[in-house]
Amino acid sequence: MFNRPVRSIQDFLLSTYFSDGLRITLGVLCPSLILAQFGLLQYGMSLSLGALCVSVVDSPGPSVHRRNAMLVTTGLITVISLLVGLTNSNVYISGIIVFVFSFVFSMLFVYGIRAAAIGTASLLIMVLSIDDVRPWNELVTFALLILAGALWYSFLSYFFYKLRPFRLVQQMLSDSIHEVSEFLRAKAKFYHQNANFESNYADLLQLQVTVHEKQDAVRELLFKTREIVRDSSPEGRFLLLVFVDMVDLFEQVMSTYYNYQQLHEQFGESGILSHYESVINKIADELDEIAFSLKTGGTPSLPISLIEDVALLRSKIVALEKSNTDGRFNTLGIIALKNIEVNIENILARVKTINGYFNKKEKKNLKTREIEVERFVTRQKVDPKLLLENLTFSSSTFRHSLRVAIVMIIGFMVSRGLNFSHSYWILLTILVISKPGFSLTKQRNYQRLIGTLVGAFAAMLILEYVHDKNTLFVILLFCMIGCYSFQRKNYVVSVLFMTPYIILLFEFLGMGGFSIARERIYDTLIGSGIALLASYSLFPNWEHEKLKEAMMAILKANKEYFEEVVQLYSTPTQNFTNYKVARKGVYVASANLASLFQRMFSEPKSKQFMITELHQFTTLNHLLSSYIATLSLYNKEHAFVVSNYDDLKPVVNNTVYLLNLCTERLLNHDATISNVPLIRKTVEQQLILENETVIYEQFDHVQKVAYDIFKLSEKIKI
Repeated sequence: MFNRPVRSIQDFLLSTYFSDGLRITLGVLCPSLILAQFGLLQYGMSLSLGALCVSVVDSPGPSVHRRNAMLVTTGLITVISLLVGLTNSNVYISGIIVFVFSFVFSMLFVYGIRAAAIGTASLLIMVLSIDDVRPWNELVTFALLILAGALWYSFLSYFFYKLRPFRLVQQMLSDSIHEVSEFLRAKAKFYHQNANFESNYADLLQLQVTVHEKQDAVRELLFKTREIVRDSSPEGRFLLLVFVDMVDLFEQVMSTYYNYQQLHEQFGESGILSHYESVINKIADELDEIAFSLKTGGTPSLPISLIEDVALLRSKIVALEKSNTDGRFNTLGIIALKNIEVNIENILARVKTINGYFNKKEKKNLKTREIEVERFVTRQKVDPKLLLENLTFSSSTFRHSLRVAIVMIIGFMVSRGLNFSHSYWILLTILVISKPGFSLTKQRNYQRLIGTLVGAFAAMLILEYVHDKNTLFVILLFCMIGCYSFQRKNYVVSVLFMTPYIILLFEFLGMGGFSIARERIYDTLIGSGIALLASYSLFPNWEHEKLKEAMMAILKANKEYFEEVVQLYSTPTQNFTNYKVARKGVYVASANLASLFQRMFSEPKSKQFMITELHQFTTLNHLLSSYIATLSLYNKEHAFVVSNYDDLKPVVNNTVYLLNLCTERLLNHDATISNVPLIRKTVEQQLILENETVIYEQFDHVQKVAYDIFKLSEKIKI
């Protein structure tokens, strides 16, 4: 359909990552470049430093949050540059400042990611100013230049936002749709001949985490952006409708979970499963087309061939059923194939609806949807009580902050003991590598080392064979854009670009290229070693400490999701807000558990507890969510109802009871083995529910998975 590598490059060039890279490069480079023409490069470098520090907090999000964060950062880095400059001639006072600031600004993590970025920017200016001893009059000028550079970048960022206020939402929504398409492709792999189900499932869980992260970022941006929520602009309504429908579409994708191994055993030889794989992959391609159209402003078109393929798949199922005169295929298996095909039709119908939103004539007539946005977003208040409550060793943020403070002071003493001209790079390495958990610190450590080593050797090769200043400047510019474009997407690539960029910058400043490259390697190795050792031995945060909380959260979320779906059958309603809030809760909790489980694999073997049981727990909860999603779609998409809800009550009540019992077992593990029965249909109920078998069977599937989770929870000791 299209050349995927070429499309990937186009996607990246149109993404928020690349636009961020261009904006930061422009904001950081322009002051130095302009003032250098007037022989004022030193002042330009100070302006660029202010711009660089404030760019740290300029991550995607509501414009008000970004603006406020940049203004707070501007004030902080100005004061810190002045304070550090006044005291850095005294090594003891400097050491105290390093320790106190490292602790205080690391504690800002309790207020969320953006607040943590403010802390990082504050520590960045501290580290970069620690060795810069100046007379007091020059120091005031330096602080004012930092202020001016920060304000310049803040203005630049705000200007770009006002120029195209919907651009960021389009880019992020496009990225989230692309991840849903990747999730669909992962689903398609289950229909592939000789599929590795365990490997496919592991990929699926990881993609589920990514989809949630992307959708949550779009949700925060959409629901906290005044131009979209309160104003009735056609573009805002369009973006909101596309997002809401994509979340519903993802639920439909989630609901298609079956015993794929049994499907292959029954229908592998018939060849029909390969048609499922092909159709699902083509739908994923259509989602990519929608994602790409959001970035380019184009209009996606649904190819007739895909509609024909789905019709052909339907006819193949009918032919398979007619040929099953000898009972070669299990009836339940054929029903499963039908259900999957119907769900594919529903997903395709949703794709066609979203395609229709792109019609320029229809876009003006799109009707807004009433959404209780406050129930879907989280507000983080800057409450001093939260900070005080976390000043205890039971808080992982407190332990992390204390560890950062101790490691930074160790790094400070080591840097002062070494005769390096840029020993603050040790502190800088420690700052960017130190993360709250061991696994994240270990991952960032490897990324930093690989990127620095490869980048340093690349820089030395460039300096060896390229001597033309204009060519070197073009390479420098390319490396700057690459560094800032990949800093949120792929850290190792970002560092790979960053290292040549810094080494070439020092070469332009006449401070030597090869010696700088060697020194950067040494400083990175020292800083990495200190940070990694500290994360293992100094108040470590292990993932298993959060397991019980994460497991109880997913059980609670699935129970609330199930109860909301039950409401669809017991008391039909037109308001789905409670249901959608519960659905979001499941996505959040399952993504958190899957992410935590993946991080645990990076920790030492001695810290990996009950891996097999926890993997089963994660799998079963994903299966439970999928079955509940299927149950909800029976009601919402197919308008299935039950004539007498009381007939379902025993199964519903037992399912809720089992999930509550799971939570109790995790909280207070008891060595005794319970004998909780499964509720079965009576003969009378079988007659009554004869026309509602599909619904009852789905409720029974949910009950059975809840029972399996309960039996598993009896074995888990955390």
